[in-house]
Amino acid sequence: MDNYPLLDLFLTMLYFFLWVMWLFLLFRVVVDVFRDDELSGWGKAGWLVFCIVLPFLGVLVYVIARGSGMGRRDAKQAKAAESAFQDYIRKTAAETNSGTSGTDELTKLAALHDSGALTDEEFDKAKTKLLA
Repeated sequence: MDNYPLLDLFLTMLYFFLWVMWLFLLFRVVVDVFRDDELSGWGKAGWLVFCIVLPFLGVLVYVIARGSGMGRRDAKQAKAAESAFQDYIRKTAAETNSGTSGTDELTKLAALHDSGALTDEEFDKAKTKLLA
């Protein structure tokens, strides 16, 4: 460590973190290219080739040219995910509250079977239907 001054260590760390940030930006651009429904297949291919052949320039030009759309697409995807999650919650809550649970139904069937209202055959059919 004697031949590597502290300032050089800080600069190396800075370069490393900048490189990692650039990689995140590159992957975000590639994901955004594929996520964009308005961009044609040839447009997507062109942007990808540009970002692969000249990565720094390609990412910089993409962010300048289409950066505002990236935010809108992210917001649109987040809104769609939130909407799907809320629909799932509503559906699950409706199923839970829509009636009695399976254990309640089995308890009622057992009581009817014990009282003699259901025969063994009817009880087995109803139990099989309920558990299916």
